[in-house]
Amino acid sequence: MDTDQFWTLIEQAGRRAADPTDMDSFADEAAALLAVQEPEQILDAQQILWDLMAASYQAPLWAAAYLINGGCSDDGFDYFRGWLIAQGRTTFEQVIADPDFLAELPVVLAAVAEGSELEGEGTLGIAWDAYRTATGTELPSDAFTIDYPPLDPAWMSDFADDRRIAARLPRVAAL
Repeated sequence: MDTDQFWTLIEQAGRRAADPTDMDSFADEAAALLAVQEPEQILDAQQILWDLMAASYQAPLWAAAYLINGGCSDDGFDYFRGWLIAQGRTTFEQVIADPDFLAELPVVLAAVAEGSELEGEGTLGIAWDAYRTATGTELPSDAFTIDYPPLDPAWMSDFADDRRIAARLPRVAAL
């Protein structure tokens, strides 16, 4: 499996999910689609998923998640990025390039209006679930690597400073 195939699978899972905003349904569909692949393809998908998690490990995105979700722990940021991956390649790439773009997404506007969190914890386990279904065994613990880049410390200290974050992420802060 390559990156294009992975994103195609993500898009298909989003279309197959009964409610595309239901991240559990999305994760179930993604795991089912992945489970019919060869085990090596599932392992490739796991690495691609974690490469995307590393690419999205950015302080500006964490700040945006913090504002949108009303706080964001380490795990919460992982789950937020799982949600972001589930939104598909175009949205993922737009948001990685400009986290303030999140303010333009209808799903974000709805979540903020409802006071609900954007999280996709289940997205992080799709390869684990698919591998178990396909092979009857657990995904090998050494099946992937992840190398997170360092975060910009100037951003990390600003999360609770509404004025500084608003200057950096004006559209998200306006929500």
